[in-house]
Amino acid sequence: MNEKQPKILVVRLSSLGDIVLSSPVYKNLKAKWPDSHITLLVKPQFAQVLAGHPDIDEIMVAKKGLWANIRQVRAGHFTHYLDLHSNLKSILIGFFSRIPNKLRYSKNPVARRLYVKFKKNSPVLEKHTLERYLETLKAWDVPVLYKNPQLGDWAYKHANLDGKKIGKIGIFQTSFIGDSVLTTPLIQKTAKLFPDAKIVVITRPQTEDIFRPMKEVDQIILNDKKGWNKIVGVWKTAQAIKEAGIDILLVPHRSFRSALIAWLSRVPIRIGFTSSEGWFLYTKTIPFNWMIHDAERNLSLLHGIVKENFKAEKLNMRYAPSAEENVARLMKDFNLEGKTLVGIHPGSAWPTKCWPFENFVELISRIETELHLQTVIVGGGKKDADLGEKLCQLSQGHCANLCGKTSLADLMALMGHFKLFITNDSGPMHIATAFGVPTLAIFGPTTRELGFFPYGHGHRVLEVKGLDCRPCALHGGKKCPHGHFKCMRLITVDDVFKNVKEMLQEHKVI
Repeated sequence: MNEKQPKILVVRLSSLGDIVLSSPVYKNLKAKWPDSHITLLVKPQFAQVLAGHPDIDEIMVAKKGLWANIRQVRAGHFTHYLDLHSNLKSILIGFFSRIPNKLRYSKNPVARRLYVKFKKNSPVLEKHTLERYLETLKAWDVPVLYKNPQLGDWAYKHANLDGKKIGKIGIFQTSFIGDSVLTTPLIQKTAKLFPDAKIVVITRPQTEDIFRPMKEVDQIILNDKKGWNKIVGVWKTAQAIKEAGIDILLVPHRSFRSALIAWLSRVPIRIGFTSSEGWFLYTKTIPFNWMIHDAERNLSLLHGIVKENFKAEKLNMRYAPSAEENVARLMKDFNLEGKTLVGIHPGSAWPTKCWPFENFVELISRIETELHLQTVIVGGGKKDADLGEKLCQLSQGHCANLCGKTSLADLMALMGHFKLFITNDSGPMHIATAFGVPTLAIFGPTTRELGFFPYGHGHRVLEVKGLDCRPCALHGGKKCPHGHFKCMRLITVDDVFKNVKEMLQEHKVI
């Protein structure tokens, strides 16, 4: 193979996360040399997971001995050697490989050790590992056209059902409201890819209303996790899935319990994430990528069945017609008809995700008295209802407290009446974006990088940058682990109000 069509060996012998990050490297190499042959040398445990990348032509499994690796590399007759691992083993393989064109990325091990041991910072550490990967390509005059991992980068080959037609595909999501909302694009895309298959959703009774109105959903299996049902429900749900005759089960939820139910159901093809606590109970696992939105991460599970690059263009939600009737009644009862409404959700299942109560009081007052708009507080349950009542009493306006007065379906129907939605990081935030409501989200213990920010265009996230303690947990917690709660307290009412005005002006509301 000549210089114009090089045969490239890329070496990355580290963890799966590091390998997933390297994806843009192969895309850029293929963009420069479309007919090149790219081989990736990886550890044995990652070979199956990485075999479906559209820009990798071959996976070479690393052997135990150094000379065994050198011999197999020499046998490949490669023209280019790209070392993205940069340790003694990969350096020696490259040195003895007899490959004429060699590149090695610098991971600056000395600077990293000095920082960890003595907190001595260095400018070289400010660059992300992926940036350093891509900088390495400059020596081969490879233009950097792709800078981020894409949803379709890591894909399995088509699922093998031994010629059997796919009759039913199950989607297992028994997490929170927000997680359920972010699963709707997966349902929609699955139905489009397999129009002749029936879609079965396994979910909790609390989130049934999200999936029930979807035209793509043919059947719902409820998994109750309250009380004794958390234990008994494992076998009951597994049996229900088994009786449903599902051929393929997609599991966005990463808990061990979900993986166990999937395994007990004996569905022939069970696909979950590599980061799942029960990953070993799946027949196939898909790399979990923190660098993309959760809606797109969920979609990546489909790469266990098909090899296609796609993204979630919007969240997909519907509600029962009766919900619109209930909302119309509430609008009339609370004298909201004909007014410009701003929705506010001040609660969360996690206390540290809540912007301080007194800040919401002042914000509501300013929206009503300075902007002359009607605020509507939403939420579910008695706790939120009490919170909404106190907010209405203390704010200097006429806000409407609908907390505890709407079902999940009613909340979905209500969203279409809002011109702006202000919220903590929560399930209603995702419902608002699903219905195209401009959303201003306040993030404290969680960060955008976790992938649960408002999905789509026209939304904003307010968060404090530069706090080393963020994120302190995946979902937040009951109290700040450091006791200062700076992640929320440093976000001022002025900050939020400024963004409220700007968003309302952008959308020509004021």
